[in-house]
Amino acid sequence: MSQEELYFSPEQSSGDFKERKARSRLGLVVTGVVGGSLVALYAVAAPFVAPALRRVCLPFVPATTAQVENVLKALQARSGTLVDIGSGDGRIVIAAAKHGFHASGFELNPWLVWYSRYKAWREGVHRSTSFHISDLWKVSFAQYSNVVIFGVPQMMDQLELKLASELPSTAKVVACRFPFPTWVPEHTTGEGIDTVWVYNAETFKSHLQRGIRRETLTEKCDTSD
Repeated sequence: MSQEELYFSPEQSSGDFKERKARSRLGLVVTGVVGGSLVALYAVAAPFVAPALRRVCLPFVPATTAQVENVLKALQARSGTLVDIGSGDGRIVIAAAKHGFHASGFELNPWLVWYSRYKAWREGVHRSTSFHISDLWKVSFAQYSNVVIFGVPQMMDQLELKLASELPSTAKVVACRFPFPTWVPEHTTGEGIDTVWVYNAETFKSHLQRGIRRETLTEKCDTSD
């Protein structure tokens, strides 16, 4: 047998071909399984992670345990109704209900609302919680005495005007992650990204009224001139 026949026999070539074909099939199966798993994972996670359609984009970023604790600490002497604007997966609403509040959440993403309702039922607080699929700009918050907001800087100035015009003077507002641009907080709780700012409605409503009066007086002066 020649040296070439020794290294390249037909039997060996056929065996190598079959082995390469088997590897190729295995690779296709693994690729399909991994790809299918990623698609399934995206289908489940996308409704929770992707921001719902809003005037200002509010991506879902779950509150940390420290943030939830700071919100409850800031409102520890309070009671009555509470609303979480952009309630996400409902953790603030559920935690507030466990501390005696009648708590509501407004969220535009229906998947998060349905999940929050299920979670509230599982935690045994579904009778003292409610979750609504709604755009915050189309809702009046006049009935709430405690407001929690996880906002973004682009929306806070507009929200100042909305809340100042709608809330009763006895209300408290707790802002998480970002403070309101012109309101002066009554106090803050926590530090870093877990900081919450607490605002007294009587204070910011009086500032709004004084601002409106100043604008009215200015307009009258301009007209008389």
